[in-house]
Amino acid sequence: MYIRKKRRMMAEINVVPYIDVMLVLLIIFMVTTPMLTQGVKVELPKSSAEPLEQMADGKMPLVATVDAAGLYYFEKDAETHGPYTSAELVNEVASWLTIEPGTQVIVKGDHTVSYDAVIRLINLLKNAGAPSVGLMTDPGEGS
Repeated sequence: MYIRKKRRMMAEINVVPYIDVMLVLLIIFMVTTPMLTQGVKVELPKSSAEPLEQMADGKMPLVATVDAAGLYYFEKDAETHGPYTSAELVNEVASWLTIEPGTQVIVKGDHTVSYDAVIRLINLLKNAGAPSVGLMTDPGEGS
């Protein structure tokens, strides 16, 4: 007589399909992530900024200013020159950068100036040959 054995239920989970799905999702995310990152590469300021008088290389930076009326000014070695037109400012900054290449250039703007005016000033400074342009701020209340 043939005795039939009862089969016990298997309590194991087959994880192979889950691993396949995980790998497919990983590939999808790896392909789509570079497409999602858009924007402008900027160097964000550090929280412990040094005053202008104590720059690392000992040089004073060039400071280009746009005021509330949209006029451009230029400051080097604590002497303010201006107002300038955009073409005059480009010539002035370019001449200083040929004399002292690698000098840091900083933008100072009035708080009532539009964002567009500051961006135009940054573009003018880049056209003048500034290797990098920084932004000057005052510490806010409670800082």
